Amino acid sequence: MTAQAIVIVGATGDLAQRMLFPSLYFLDREGLLAKDFRIIGAARAKLSDHDFKAKVEQSVRERADGYFDDSAWRQFSHRLHYCVVDADDAASFQNLVAPLATFEDVIFYLSTSPNLFGAISQHLKKVGLAKPGSRVVVEKPIGHDLASCCQINDTLARAFTERNVFRIDHYLGKETVQNLIALRFANALFEPLWNKVSIEHVQITVGETVGVEGRWSYYDDYGALRDMVQNHVLQLLCLVAMEPPANLDPDSVRNEKVKVLRSLRPITGREVERRTVRGQYRAGVAEAGRVPGYAEEAGGAASDTETFVALQANIDNWRWAGVPFYLRTGKRLPSKNSQIVIQFRDVPHSIFAGDELIANRLTIRLQPEEEISLSLMNKTPSLDGLQLRPVALNLSLTDAFKEQAPRRRIAYERLLLEAIKDNQTLFVRRDEAEAAWTWIDAIAAGWDHFGFKPTGYAAGTWGPAGAFALTERNGHSWYE
Repeated sequence: MTAQAIVIVGATGDLAQRMLFPSLYFLDREGLLAKDFRIIGAARAKLSDHDFKAKVEQSVRERADGYFDDSAWRQFSHRLHYCVVDADDAASFQNLVAPLATFEDVIFYLSTSPNLFGAISQHLKKVGLAKPGSRVVVEKPIGHDLASCCQINDTLARAFTERNVFRIDHYLGKETVQNLIALRFANALFEPLWNKVSIEHVQITVGETVGVEGRWSYYDDYGALRDMVQNHVLQLLCLVAMEPPANLDPDSVRNEKVKVLRSLRPITGREVERRTVRGQYRAGVAEAGRVPGYAEEAGGAASDTETFVALQANIDNWRWAGVPFYLRTGKRLPSKNSQIVIQFRDVPHSIFAGDELIANRLTIRLQPEEEISLSLMNKTPSLDGLQLRPVALNLSLTDAFKEQAPRRRIAYERLLLEAIKDNQTLFVRRDEAEAAWTWIDAIAAGWDHFGFKPTGYAAGTWGPAGAFALTERNGHSWYE
């Protein structure tokens, strides 16, 4: 069932302006929105349609970065309308009734704080807008822990069926993340090797050069474990580790992801000291200049919130038993670098005397560039015997598909289009979100119980020394 309209609640906020409206503009420019598709912005700011369109136009121009087209904008602007809605005022939701009177299939995108999801969904139900054909898209984080996640899910369930709830994680809209499924299941080369017999360990890194900046109050309540590991990093782990789904039906894919989450070995008790690392950045040099520490960004306020996490995860099933998965994410790191590294095992016996063989390594980069690299041992062009060195086979998705995708798409474009098409494959199911929180809560509880505080690391470095010890005690090293 294709949606006929979308209502973005929180339409004047940062996410809506930077990501959602530019994404919808590009979908419209490429002819992917129906002729009569309507886009309604809803927020408590008192704006006219004209003022709202001017605000969106400025945001789209900035985000389009050379791909703005005046005629495409005029077409897009005719779709835009604005309604004053306040999440704290149930009566204000009546303002949406008339503009949506002729639409049965509507998406309500809640680009707001998660603590407003329940109230907004109930207001929509009260004014008769939570119809059987309508669906709701909610942003992460879904809660602060398992209990709050369940509470939010319960409030959503009172207005919308689970079939109509779309929990979004923008990492799932990235082209290279999508390509993980194609890489694994469309190529006979990899799947027979994708197991403990051939793979020694897996690394997943999501690194950011920025600090928390204007998000300090929000971030201090969550930290890197809840803000990044619980959703982005675990989603990547699921796509790497899941079994082949029966097909690409939404529940077939998500069933396999849930199995991975439920197979994660809990990190409890004293294991948190051996298998986890917490860090908090201090003043240092990053992004070509001096930057303040985390506490300094809040005026010197003391905090035990982590801005860096490294974990050793283990998946207790037949495919992955004994294979460590190293997960790492943090702020104020040396580079913005999101990648997955599949480290294969050494050859069982080398016949090349004097040459050190380096095991094959598959690297899947998500940002800053989207590319796949496979490291192979190769003979050097020499007449002096068989001398070897590693050579990388590189596939740049940007270069390979330049004619089809001349610009780098916003991840939200794909996710919004899938929500419009009513396809839940790229969205997180309730049991999936709750299984992830169950694993994360055990780690957080261990930190609290044993007083496991963050260790400082200088901005512009790869985290505390403990992050390197985490891998080295198993004879492994991080790949930068």
